[in-house]
Amino acid sequence: MKKLKFLAAMTPGITVAVCLSTSVVAQTVDIADWLEALKAEVIEKEIRVSTFEQALSNFKPIQRVIDLDRRQPEFTLTFDQYLRRVVPKQRVIRGRGKLTKHKMLLNEIGKKYGVQPRFIVSLWGVETDFGRIDGGFPVIHALATLAIDGRRSKFFRGQLITAIRILDQGHITLDKMQGSWAGAMGYFQFMPSSFVSFAIDYDNDGKRDIWQNKKDAFASAANYLSKSGWRNDQTWGREVRIPKGFDKKLVGLKIRKDISEWRNLGVLRVDGGALPKRNLMGSIVMLNGPNSRVFLTYSNYQTILKWNRSNFFAVAVGTLAEKIGRK
Repeated sequence: MKKLKFLAAMTPGITVAVCLSTSVVAQTVDIADWLEALKAEVIEKEIRVSTFEQALSNFKPIQRVIDLDRRQPEFTLTFDQYLRRVVPKQRVIRGRGKLTKHKMLLNEIGKKYGVQPRFIVSLWGVETDFGRIDGGFPVIHALATLAIDGRRSKFFRGQLITAIRILDQGHITLDKMQGSWAGAMGYFQFMPSSFVSFAIDYDNDGKRDIWQNKKDAFASAANYLSKSGWRNDQTWGREVRIPKGFDKKLVGLKIRKDISEWRNLGVLRVDGGALPKRNLMGSIVMLNGPNSRVFLTYSNYQTILKWNRSNFFAVAVGTLAEKIGRK
């Protein structure tokens, strides 16, 4: 895969060559001109110029951001490797501790938004190791870097402008607006657009603080799931066995059948036992790898995919929630 390479110093007024995609297409980008055009767009959206200038002062595209964009975990790890990294035993233990420590708040929020607390804690664990790892990148500059890179520039330009608006509204200060290389922020790694759609000021202090305020962060995560179609009377899915000769055309989220139908087709629990007798629709998901792990997934699985469109991620969240909730 062709890496983006900046061929000159990244300072305003310097023309640089930027590799726009893996197709080795190149385009000359003048950073100063690009910033001026962005500034005009920000002004049109009634964001203060002073906020824009503070946010992008001394902006230099970050090569590390581009490198990470080209080397995402699902592209470089097998599922088993990914699961061992994301759901280690220590994270399960810590997750159970967090579930106990914040029991009253999580139960209150879980009841209000219709989301089981173990899934809130699981997402917290998978996204930031319970707040320990926020990514460490300055969100505005990371998003600006990706907005210049041609691979998904339109998407990230929109995210960048939204992030500047969040800063302008006073929800967070620039020095604390840290996040992932892709611009995801806070305990639950919300993209700026997700912040706008789902972040909650749960304690009514005038700020939606998903970075340091657990009340706001937990409520925001629960609100995200709830508005995305979460069902608190269901779990996410389970690992299963399929019989030899199973029709692979039945694999995929577009195929939904009642559990009884899957049972009749020979699908079993991973331990060889019969599937539960419940009126519940599900889809078969097969994760490629040496062992081709297979899962029977329910509607909440698809809701997790709205959070992050990665089967690896969705199974990891479900697996961690299951282990955290297990007595």
